[in-house]
Formats: sequence, structure tokens, C-alpha cells
Amino acid sequence: MTRLNVVHADEHLLVLDKPAGLLCVPGRGPDKADCLSARAQALYPDALIVHRLDMATSGLVVMGRGAAAQRALSLAFAERRVLKRYEAVVAGVPDASGADAEGWSDIHLPLIVDWPNRPKSKVDFDLGKSSHTRWRTLQVIEVPELGPCARLALEPVTGRSHQLRVHLLALGHPMLGDDLYADGAALAASPRLLLHACAITLPHPHTGQPMGWTSPAPFSA
Repeated sequence: MTRLNVVHADEHLLVLDKPAGLLCVPGRGPDKADCLSARAQALYPDALIVHRLDMATSGLVVMGRGAAAQRALSLAFAERRVLKRYEAVVAGVPDASGADAEGWSDIHLPLIVDWPNRPKSKVDFDLGKSSHTRWRTLQVIEVPELGPCARLALEPVTGRSHQLRVHLLALGHPMLGDDLYADGAALAASPRLLLHACAITLPHPHTGQPMGWTSPAPFSA
């Protein structure tokens, strides 16, 4: 078990920086027992999971210390009082012609779990749940075998399974290194999914005061 990257710790709250490839909670079988929550509980026995990142995604995860803190944080997530921001690198450069004055564009596409192909999700206009992602281009970069690609800032307004990955795929711009949704040159362009939870702001579960943390993306491509 490797060390835990603790960004913040107090008696009510933990903010951790999860590496790509690590589960947030245990999976099925002894080979999947190592996970972020187990590592946290080895140091902080009262640490309780509040939200998750996909195994392939790196970045900031918060945990409540004790049931009261967990409830307060879970309520803040449910009431959308938590602001999360991600960075990703996608194949190609999305069309930003409809962006607002600050460069943000919106994706409104309903999502549902693709049960025959789970854990994948998909766009489904008949049965999908409403889903909203904001995105903004940070940089255009040249990637071998792909040409111009975009580094994006992403804000999930809703929190559906694989929302960011599927929304960008639906625009025709899969994330590089995404072994679920990318193929060909986009998949081969990176040994890991280029998606990182780089910032989170939320009300402290005990004081209610807004607090925020950042984590730079660990990839340059």
C-alpha cells in the first residue's frame, strides 16, 4: 500500500489526491481490496466516502470524518453546492462558436447506463437522465498521429456516471487514453486517461464556510 496524498485534513474533513488507476472503494475480490478509502481509513479510521472518481481518473476526492460530516457533505453534493473542475485532453478541437463571454460552452445530453456494455454509459434521448457539462478550451496542442488536440476545463453541473467522458465523446472528441470510449490513435496517445479532478470548492461540513483546494493535472499532453 503506497502513501496517501493528503491535501487537507481536519477533524471533520479529508481532501485527498487520488492517483489514476486506484479505486475509490473496494472492488470485488481480494485483488481489488486496495483503494483510496482503505488507505484513508488506515490513517483516519473515521473516514467515510462521500463521492467517487472513476478508477482511471486522478485528482481531488473529499471524505467526511464521521457520520455527521459525511451527511453534511453528501447533502452539499445533492444540493449542488459543490463546485468541481476537471482538466482533460481530447482528440481534436471542439467547436466553441456558441461560447459565452468567458469562453464557456454547454453540453446538454441525457445519459443512461449502457447495461449490455456496462460499465459504459451512453446518450439516450428517450430514457436518459438530464445531464449538463460546461467546458472551455484552455490550450490547443499538437499530438503525434492526431494533430491539433484541445486541453479543456470541464465543470460537471450534474454528476452522471462517466458524464464528462461520454459528453465529449458525443461531440466527437474522445479523451486521450480512454480505454472505455476511445480507440485508434486517441487511445494510443496516452498510457492513462487524460482526465484530472483539479479543483473543488464546498461548504465545510462543520462550519459551513466555503473552502477550496486545487491540484495541478499530472500530465502535460
